[in-house]
Amino acid sequence: MTGREPTLTEKHLVRRLAFLASERPEAQSAREALVRRYGEVPLAQAEVVVALGGDGFMLETLHETLPRSRPIYGMNRGSVGFLMNDYAEESLLDRINAAERAVIHPLSMTVEDSEGRLHEALAINEVSMLRQTHQTAKLSLSIDGKVRMPELVCDGVLIATPAGSTAYNLSAHGPIIPLGARVLALTPISAFRPRRWRGALLPHTSEVVVQVQEADKRPVSAVADSYEVRNVVRVRVIEDRSVNLVMMFDAGRSLEEKVLAEQFSV
Repeated sequence: MTGREPTLTEKHLVRRLAFLASERPEAQSAREALVRRYGEVPLAQAEVVVALGGDGFMLETLHETLPRSRPIYGMNRGSVGFLMNDYAEESLLDRINAAERAVIHPLSMTVEDSEGRLHEALAINEVSMLRQTHQTAKLSLSIDGKVRMPELVCDGVLIATPAGSTAYNLSAHGPIIPLGARVLALTPISAFRPRRWRGALLPHTSEVVVQVQEADKRPVSAVADSYEVRNVVRVRVIEDRSVNLVMMFDAGRSLEEKVLAEQFSV
């Protein structure tokens, strides 16, 4: 045993690709051009799925391919491309075979609505709870079975993964979290009382339970990425480490690097 890393030519080289594209015309035309150039196989036979669109479409693709756990290599043909690579038709197989991989563990959301029904969904970016009317939401927050905040009056609250910390969480003035930090962000949305509370960083093993107070008067919805449940009374969120989602990024432009660079953007 030499202990050396195998060279690119000694590694298994990806050759079988499936292409998925958003409905945007530029994404659809890019898909047609790439299929002509590289061919494609059915999704079930693909070694890598190439997603063409923006960040929203990347999240859709990750959810769609969950049962197969195929690595996703995204190229930006949308408006926001933080989770995507730059688009180019040339050297796609070379880029994919040299790409760095980021493994993401989603959040598992279990919701009880006002009629006692249970709903479950996975969130790659964040689970958010939002007021449905002009009335502010009134929530209580429990971490690992202990009530940490008996009453939070706000527009809402969210729990974000490190991968999602640069999305809605950042817009709500939450912290950017390095991928390897093994923490989650708990971030209020327009907190009214306590007004100065800015949220918390939690161990990634935490169980977060949000209870809605005065649910009839102050209705609240819960959203896991794009899956929404309305008129909720209780939401439980944990990280699901049994699910491994793989995104691929061009060499030298990993998701870890993007998250780090975002902290120095102005």
